[in-house]
Amino acid sequence: MRSYLAAAIQMTASASKEENLAKAETFVRLAAERGAALVVLPEVFSWRGRHKKEPEQVEPIPGPTTHRLQELATQLGVHLLAGSFLEKSDEIRAYNTSLLISPQGDLLAQYRKIHLFDVDIPGQVSIRESDSMKPGGAVVVASTSLGTIGLSVCYDLRFPELYRGLSRKGAEIISVPSAFTFPTGAAHWEALLRARAIENQVYIIAPNQIGKNVYGFADYGNSMIIDPWGKIIARAPDRECFITAEIDLDYLEKVRKELPCLAHQRLKE
Repeated sequence: MRSYLAAAIQMTASASKEENLAKAETFVRLAAERGAALVVLPEVFSWRGRHKKEPEQVEPIPGPTTHRLQELATQLGVHLLAGSFLEKSDEIRAYNTSLLISPQGDLLAQYRKIHLFDVDIPGQVSIRESDSMKPGGAVVVASTSLGTIGLSVCYDLRFPELYRGLSRKGAEIISVPSAFTFPTGAAHWEALLRARAIENQVYIIAPNQIGKNVYGFADYGNSMIIDPWGKIIARAPDRECFITAEIDLDYLEKVRKELPCLAHQRLKE
């Protein structure tokens, strides 16, 4: 499919997994009714609670959340990118894992967040993801009927080498499900998303969490879909919602042909 509608879901996840999953399912259904062929959920969409509670929420893959999402994708006939949730690892720390599911319910790609957010901004945000989460190490893309989709999560956005790695593996669309904080988001979210789209000549689909979270600080929202020229083609208002935009692979091909910077790379390592 050379042209289709994609959707990014913006929501506020809580410490109630059932409520979060029900809300996510409602938004996915609405996006599918709008005609979306690819629907992307935000980071930690299924559960967002205190770090000390995380061991109680981890799941294997496949597992209960995976099965529920597979059934949803099959029922609606959409490619569903499950932003991220907590995957059981071989230690007490969990992986923060993003999944791509086909309209047939197949698990097409599984990406474990590589870069963990260990940041302390006095008086605003203090987070140490590495205390409870284990980093992944693989650069992941999936070839689909909608194009080649590359996977990333939130803080990965600050590491351009990952996105170059995704583009070298053929990515045409890159997902950036996030829970980007308000202070860092207001300063850098749009600039970084547009930069990753421009320098890799890809579509970026970036659903974000919004509003005050369980940790007491606010997430930035402003979920976006950006085209390969760096143009914002959809941007969410300040509420829980979903946005849609056209993904046009012929347009992407045109951008890459007219400005062939990917073919001009000299430094390959």
